[in-house]
Amino acid sequence: MSETNPAAAEAAPHRYTAALAAEIEARWQDFWDAEGTYAAPNPKGDLAGDPELVARPKKFIMDMFPYPSGAGLHVGHPLGYIATDVYARFQRMTGHNVLHTLGFDAFGLPAEQYAVQTGTHPRVSTEANIKNMQVQLRRLGLGHDKRRSFATIDPDYYKWTQWIFLQIFNSWYDQDAKKARPISELVARFESGEREVPGHTRPWSELTEAERAEVLGEFRLAYASDAPVNWCPGLGTVLANEEVTADGRSERGNFPVFKAKLRQWNMRITAYADRLLDDLDALDWPEAIKLQQRNWIGRSEGARVDFPIDGEKITVFTTRPDTLFGATYMVLAPEHPLVEKFTPAAWPEGTHDVWTGGHATPAEAVAAYRAQAASKSDVERQAEAKDKTGVFTGAYATNPVNGQKVPVFIADYVLMGYGTGAIMAVPGHDTRDFAFARAFELPVVCVVEPTDGRGTDPATWDDAFVSHDATIVNSSGEHVSLDGLNVTEAKARITEWLEREGHGEGTVNFRLRDWLFSRQRYWGEPFPIVYDEDGIAHALPESMLPLELPEVDDYSPRTFDPDDADTQPETPLSRNEDWVNVTLDLGDGPKKYRRETNTMPNWAGSCWYELRYLDPNNDEKLVDPQIEQYWMGPREGMPHGGVDLYVGGAEHAVLHLLYARFWSKVLYDLGYVSSAEPFHKLFNQGMIQAYVYRDSRGIAVPAAEVEERDGGYWYQGERVTRLLGKMGKSLKNAVTPDEICAEYGADTLRLYEMAMGPLDVSRPWDTRAVVGQFRLLQRLWRNIVDEASGEVTVVGTDDVDEDTLRALHKAIDGVRGDLEAMRFNTAIAKVTELNNHLTKRGGPLPRPVAESLVLLVAPLAPHIAEELWRKLGHTDSVVHRDFPVADPAYVVDETVTCVVQIKGKVKARLEVSPGISDDELEKTALADERVVAALDGAGIRKVIVRAPKLVNIVPA
Repeated sequence: MSETNPAAAEAAPHRYTAALAAEIEARWQDFWDAEGTYAAPNPKGDLAGDPELVARPKKFIMDMFPYPSGAGLHVGHPLGYIATDVYARFQRMTGHNVLHTLGFDAFGLPAEQYAVQTGTHPRVSTEANIKNMQVQLRRLGLGHDKRRSFATIDPDYYKWTQWIFLQIFNSWYDQDAKKARPISELVARFESGEREVPGHTRPWSELTEAERAEVLGEFRLAYASDAPVNWCPGLGTVLANEEVTADGRSERGNFPVFKAKLRQWNMRITAYADRLLDDLDALDWPEAIKLQQRNWIGRSEGARVDFPIDGEKITVFTTRPDTLFGATYMVLAPEHPLVEKFTPAAWPEGTHDVWTGGHATPAEAVAAYRAQAASKSDVERQAEAKDKTGVFTGAYATNPVNGQKVPVFIADYVLMGYGTGAIMAVPGHDTRDFAFARAFELPVVCVVEPTDGRGTDPATWDDAFVSHDATIVNSSGEHVSLDGLNVTEAKARITEWLEREGHGEGTVNFRLRDWLFSRQRYWGEPFPIVYDEDGIAHALPESMLPLELPEVDDYSPRTFDPDDADTQPETPLSRNEDWVNVTLDLGDGPKKYRRETNTMPNWAGSCWYELRYLDPNNDEKLVDPQIEQYWMGPREGMPHGGVDLYVGGAEHAVLHLLYARFWSKVLYDLGYVSSAEPFHKLFNQGMIQAYVYRDSRGIAVPAAEVEERDGGYWYQGERVTRLLGKMGKSLKNAVTPDEICAEYGADTLRLYEMAMGPLDVSRPWDTRAVVGQFRLLQRLWRNIVDEASGEVTVVGTDDVDEDTLRALHKAIDGVRGDLEAMRFNTAIAKVTELNNHLTKRGGPLPRPVAESLVLLVAPLAPHIAEELWRKLGHTDSVVHRDFPVADPAYVVDETVTCVVQIKGKVKARLEVSPGISDDELEKTALADERVVAALDGAGIRKVIVRAPKLVNIVPA
C-alpha cells in the first residue's frame, strides 16, 4: 500500500504519500488551467501570443483522435497520451513553441447503438462520455492547450467537414497537371470546345442539365454511382472494403457482408494512387506501415488489351502481355456489366457439358452462378479453393494476336473491383487459371519455356510454370512474333504492337478502389447535397453550412436478417419528411429539393482535424494560411510538411492514414494548405496487455479476485486458466487510471507506464510493480524535503564533489538523449540511478544539483517537479524552464576498467584513460605484474587490443 502507518505518518507528516500527491496534483492542475501554461501562441489571429515564443522553433505533436467511450479509460488507453505529453514537455524545455492538444472523434456507431437501446440522443450520451474522459485525462496532468480542443460533433467543426466535401465534389483530377482542379475549369473547357465531351457527339451547349451532370459525375472527385458495394443487412448499412474482415464479415458486429449494387457516394481516391505511393518515401513512418499502404494501393505495370466480341470489346488488364499467345479463354467477374449483353439465348453448338453447369440456357446458368457468388466475400472468392467454380456465358471473344476464338466464362475468383473485372486466362503460366482449365477441360498452351526440365507439353504438367525470367516460345503470328525474347523484351514488343495496331496500351493498374463514402446511419455528418425533381445533385452554398442533423424518433437504420442479401437500406434520416423535403433558393429562385439521407462515415471528421487544432475559432476560413504554414508548412527534412510527431496505434495503417493523406492532397492542390501530407513523423505505440483468467466454461472471471497458489490460479475455489491478452471491461481485467491515481498519484502512473519498456513494444500490466515508481518519487522528495518539517534541505553552495558532478552530468546527457529519441524507459532508469547516487551520498544536496534533478524529472512527473521547484524558491513554472545541459568534461569517465585476458581467462583489471591508444594499452597490460606472473616467462604469439576495455593475450 502507498500509505504509511499512523506512527510513521506522525513522525513524518510531510512524507510524500498518495494523499499528498493527490493534493499537489490537483493544485498544480488548477494552476496550469488558470495561468494558461500550455497555451501555444499562433503567429497571428485569436491565439496570437508572445512574439518571442512564436519566434522559437515549433513542434506540433499529436495523438490519434480518441473516441469517447461510455466505459471510460483503462490504464492501457493513456500510454500514448502520456508519451506525447512527456515529449512535448521536453520540447518546451529545449526552446520550442509546442502545440499539443486533444479533441474527440465523436460521431460513430457505438453512440447510435446506445441510442437505439436506450432512446438517449447520441449527442447527450456522447457529450457525457467526453466530460468523463476529460476528467480522467486532466487527472493525468496532460499539458494540452485546451483552447484548441473540440469534438467532431460540434456544428462549427463539421461545418468545415461539409465544406471540404463540397470542395472535393466541385473538383476533378487533371491528369495532365497531376493535381485536382475546380470542376468549373473542366466545364469551361467543354464549353469552349477545347475538350471533347465524352460519350456525346453534341456540343456541351446542347446537352440537357441531366446529361451534363452525368458527364461531370465521371470526373468529380466525390461522386454518386450505382456500383457493387459491401452490403451488411445485419447492420443495415454499406461498408468500405477496409471495414470488412478477412473472412467477409463486418468489422463491427461480425455480420455477413454481401455484394450488392446500390447508388452510393464515393471518393475518387484512386486518382491519387501514384502520389499516395510515391510520397511515402519522404515520410518518417515505420517501414511496416509504409509497406501496408504500398500493398493496399497495389501498383502494377502492364497493358490493357481489347478482345473484340460482337462488334464491341472486352478490355482486360494484364501484367504479363508477353503471354497473350497463351490466352485460351477469358473470365469475367459475375457482376461484369457486359455479361448480360453478350449472353446468347441458347448454348452454341458443341458446348461442353461441363461448361453449362447443368443449366438449359446460358441465361439460367449465369443467373444461378451470380446468386451463388453474391453470397461470398471478396476474400472468400480470392481464396485458393480446391474446387474451381464458374460457368460459360455462351459467348466467344477474339484473341487479338492470333485471331483465335476464346470462350468467355464467369467465375468468382475474378473481382469487379480490381482491374477491369475481366481477365485473359493463360493456364500454362498461372496457377489459378491452370486449375480452372483442368476443371473445365480447356486447352493449355506453353508460351514461356520451362527452366525446370518439365518440357513444353502442358499435358504432362501437374501445375502451371510461372517465371518472370525465361524465354518466350510458341508465340509467333502473322503480325507479330515474340519467340526467343526474354520476358522483359517480349513485354516491350507486344505492348508497342498493341498500341500501334489499336488493340490496347501500356498502363498502370492499382489494387486501391475508390472510397465508399455513404453510410445508412443517423449519427454522422449530413451531406450538404440536395436533389432536384430530376434527381440531379446540387451542392449547398457555403452560407447554408453547417447543415445540422435533425431530430428523429428512431435512430436505427432498418436492419434485416443478417443472411438476407436481397434487401435494401433504409436510413433514419429518410423518416423525417419535414427535413428531407425542402424549398430552397440556390441562386435561380425557390425550388423543391430532396436532401441526401445518407450520412458521412465516421472517418470523415478525422481526415482533417490536425488543421482545426491550428485555428479552432476561425469561422471565415478552413484555416488561416499563415498559421497553417507556420505549424505544418514544408521545411528542411519535411518536403511535404505535416505534423512533427503523430502517435497512435498501428491498426490505423490503412483506413484513417490513407484517407487523411488523400484529403490533404486535395486541399493542397486547391491551394487551401501548404502541406501535401498531414503527418510527417508517425510513431506506433505498443499495447498495454493484461492477463485474462477464464473458468472451465471459457468465461472470463474478475482478474482482481484471482489467487495465485499451488502453482496455479484460483477463483472462488475453482482453478482457472491464465492467458496474456487485451485489457477491457468485457474481459474483467481492466484497471482504471483513477484507481492507480487514488492509490499512488498520477505522477507514479505516468512513470510506471513510461518505465514498462520501449514505447513501441507491447507489455503486460502488473499493478504490484507500480509501487516501485512510487518509491522513486518518495526518495526524490526526501532528497530535497525534510519529511518532519516540510522545509527544503538543500544548501546554497556551488561546491559539489566530483563523483556527484559526474553522476549528475552523465544523467543529464543520457536523459536528454533518451527523451529526444522517445526512450522514456531508459530515461527513467538514468534518473533512478542519479537519485540513488544522491541518496547514498547523504547530507543536504547542493542547490545546483537539486535544481537539475527537478528539471530532469519535470517532463516525466510534472506535478512533483512543480511542487519541488516552488519549494526551492522559484515563482515561475518549471514547464518553460530550460532543460539542463551536460558539461562534456564530466560526461566522459576519468578512467575506465580494462579487462586483461590470457587464454580467455581474466588475469587483471586495469584502470586506464578512456582515450588510451591501442599501443599504449598493450604496453601497460604487458607490464602489469599480474600479467607477467601469469605468463611465467612464456612467449607471446598474439595480442588483441580493443582499447580502452579489453586486452586478450595468446601465449606462444
